[in-house]
Amino acid sequence: MPGLPSPRRLASSVNHRRTRTVEDSRMPLTEHLRELRNRLFKALLAFLAALVVAFVFKNTIMHWLTGPYCDLPAKLRAQQAGQNCQLYFFDITGAFMIELKVAAIAAAVLSAPVWLYQLWSFITPGLHRHERRWALTFVATSLVLFAVGGLFAYLTLETGLRLLLGFGGEHLVSLLSADKYLSYVIAMLLIFGISFEVPLLICLLNLAGLVTTKRLRSWRRAEIFLTFVFAAIVTPSQDPFTMLALGLPMIVLYELALFIGWLNDRRRKLRGDTSVYSDLDDDAASPLEFDDSGESRRVAALTAQAQQDGRAGRKARKQLAALAALAEAGAPADSAGAAAGDAT
Repeated sequence: MPGLPSPRRLASSVNHRRTRTVEDSRMPLTEHLRELRNRLFKALLAFLAALVVAFVFKNTIMHWLTGPYCDLPAKLRAQQAGQNCQLYFFDITGAFMIELKVAAIAAAVLSAPVWLYQLWSFITPGLHRHERRWALTFVATSLVLFAVGGLFAYLTLETGLRLLLGFGGEHLVSLLSADKYLSYVIAMLLIFGISFEVPLLICLLNLAGLVTTKRLRSWRRAEIFLTFVFAAIVTPSQDPFTMLALGLPMIVLYELALFIGWLNDRRRKLRGDTSVYSDLDDDAASPLEFDDSGESRRVAALTAQAQQDGRAGRKARKQLAALAALAEAGAPADSAGAAAGDAT
């Protein structure tokens, strides 16, 4: 029907509104501060709303956190006859502060999608197109690894508590403070979650070309030893079971990171050096006007391809026309590259 936009135009319009370039970040300092203030305000609103929800469901959250302790045999914890599993506080404001602390941590987790989105929206304009793609992938992967680490810590809590509290034998029975117990549980969740991010850091360094898997494999024995030393130091209880529960998965994830790095090194070796500096001598200084964005090389490749017949030639000619139109309008190189990509 006339007057209605085509699906292709709608998709192009949505992509145009959604994709921001480096040029969007070029604004006065006051504008940056104003945008940062607005995004912090939105993140704070989301946190406060999540805090209210966490207070409403505080009993469910406390039941989930105290589950590993309450699943222990009654002989390992002080429990009065006919009473349910209980933790204790020893000052007047203890109960309120404990529930506030738990609700705040739960609110930070619940509102994570909102404040991460606000942080992402503030940083994105300063990144190039390929950097945004890689950064988004690493952010999503880091969230998954952190959640897996926290879940693994929660599943091993009961066994660790059974081991530690079992040292009391028949003469000593635990009377745990709620504050200390919850601090222990939260520390375990955070430590396991953050430690599971280390293999992702290895992959990032390898993709950036800073380390190779060949060099990392030559240090394998020292890396395994240091992994267990790290696990023994950072775990709150510092017992052998918790150390193994943290160290063994880190080694497995590290080996997986080495495999991913090996695939990347193999792909890079087969492809060869495709960087803009490949034609320069390692000992020679590049000229001041050297174009390290790769735009000139890309235009030269499109020019050679535009001389061909068929679909590839028409596609290259359309991209060159889009680049020429944006160059006449004075658009930045990043916008020109994005427009040329949309022209495909």
